Amino acid sequence: MEEANPLFTNDAVVFGILIATVALVFATAASKNIFFQKFYRVVPTVLLCYFIPAVFNSLGLISGETSNLYFVASRYLLPASLVLFTLSIDFKGILKLGPKALTMFLAGTLGIMLGGPLALLTVGLFQPELLGGNGPEEIWRGLATIAGSWIGGGANQTAMLEVFGASPSLFAQMIAVDVLVANLWMAFLLYWAGNPEKIDRLFKADSSAIYELRDKIESFRAGIMKIPTLADTMKILGIGFGVTAISHLIADTVAPYIGANYPELDPYSLNSTFFWIVVVATTLGLGLSFTRARNLEGAGASRFGSVFLYVLVATIGMQMDLGAILDNPILFLIGILWMVFHIIIMLLVAWMIKAPFFYVAVGSQANVGGAASAPIVASAFDASLAPVGVLLAVLGYAVGTYGAYLSAVMMQWVSGL
Repeated sequence: MEEANPLFTNDAVVFGILIATVALVFATAASKNIFFQKFYRVVPTVLLCYFIPAVFNSLGLISGETSNLYFVASRYLLPASLVLFTLSIDFKGILKLGPKALTMFLAGTLGIMLGGPLALLTVGLFQPELLGGNGPEEIWRGLATIAGSWIGGGANQTAMLEVFGASPSLFAQMIAVDVLVANLWMAFLLYWAGNPEKIDRLFKADSSAIYELRDKIESFRAGIMKIPTLADTMKILGIGFGVTAISHLIADTVAPYIGANYPELDPYSLNSTFFWIVVVATTLGLGLSFTRARNLEGAGASRFGSVFLYVLVATIGMQMDLGAILDNPILFLIGILWMVFHIIIMLLVAWMIKAPFFYVAVGSQANVGGAASAPIVASAFDASLAPVGVLLAVLGYAVGTYGAYLSAVMMQWVSGL
């Protein structure tokens, strides 16, 4: 793959472009202009905040490859947003959502595990030469890394690369497939998150528990709402980034220690610094929800969390190259079919257990996107539901390596047919 040569390389400039884009989207969404009112009834704001940076990246104006903004957003802003979202969460209410959320997450995992071998087998019937290859260039070895990414995350993807030894050139192609297909599916989820009632009616799903949780949180917010003072704002930022600092401090100590002394725990991604950042930030945020700190929601704690999350959405979007599909269309075809099988399995399970579309979307993204994007999809339904995505995404780290390994073994078997 050729290295990107964007027009704007200074991250300060790129950051300004992204913030201006997000601001423009929200300004037009709040406009009383009839055109914009009709437009945003169809197109969710979060989808535009994601898609427009992708267009900028595809046109070569900016580059997700050369920019450090995603790293900053995912390591600094994401933990802070998780803290500020969970600050006022009704943890007991989340638990009352019941087993359907976990069932849909596991259905998503199963869909990824089986989708890879099924997609490879399907394309192999028409392009049998794809099933050949020699050593590190065998396609199934590269697809194993996608399985690791789509079930767990970056740490699990790296584990699959080490285990099955895909060549660097093949791995580079698989990263392109991984990013583009996963982001296209995320865009679809963000679109339907704005109007899930149609799918819920089709599945005859009972989403009352979700809306009860949302309404309870909104009622709590209304009861403590006030005009924030400068002291309130500083407290919010202090808690958000203070807990983020603690999360990094613990992660930088615990992850290397486990990696060096307990390598048998690597399959659980317990040697991943990012894993511990997410877990500690979420845990401390939930802990603060039982203290007086939760009253900071009245001064707009979750609003700051939403700002940080939308910045993250924009940095995720700028990594997507819409033209990359032309580089190796057969590999993208496998990736798209893989995702289709994943979707079919999830929808079948959702129809069987009458699960709301919220569980389908968040359960899928907790697998495919992980902790960086599952809360984005969850918050597209309602900002108060973001912690549900985080809690499910953490499970992906635990099962990612095992599920990806089994999927890779099945793809190896398909390649040998």
